[in-house]
Amino acid sequence: MITGLLDTSVVIDWDDPLVQRALPKAISVSAITLAELAAGPILASTVTEQSRRQGRLQQAEATFEPIPFGAAAARSFGQVVAAVASTGRTHPSRMADLLIAAIAHANDLTLYTRNPDDFTGLEELIKVVTV
Repeated sequence: MITGLLDTSVVIDWDDPLVQRALPKAISVSAITLAELAAGPILASTVTEQSRRQGRLQQAEATFEPIPFGAAAARSFGQVVAAVASTGRTHPSRMADLLIAAIAHANDLTLYTRNPDDFTGLEELIKVVTV
């Protein structure tokens, strides 16, 4: 049974031994994370960085069966946006983070991230663990 959902920031730093040790055994990623990783090589400023990002994308695709953004996550998204809005933060620039949070909420998963500030205001909805 999957218990942890990895934010894109964790997948990017996947090879860091400290990251590996901080994660539960049963983890997955969302389709949103794979989408963010797919954009990475295109946005890279050097060939070396493009290659590194392409390798990370391929590793994630080979390692995980992503959790889709389905109807339950779509319903959760409204709650996630409302929680963020109640803190005075705007959501459009954080759309990918909030979609990932909605998937965690809909599937009752703990969210593991390297960027906990991206999920401020969601403490009532999901458990966020900083890695």
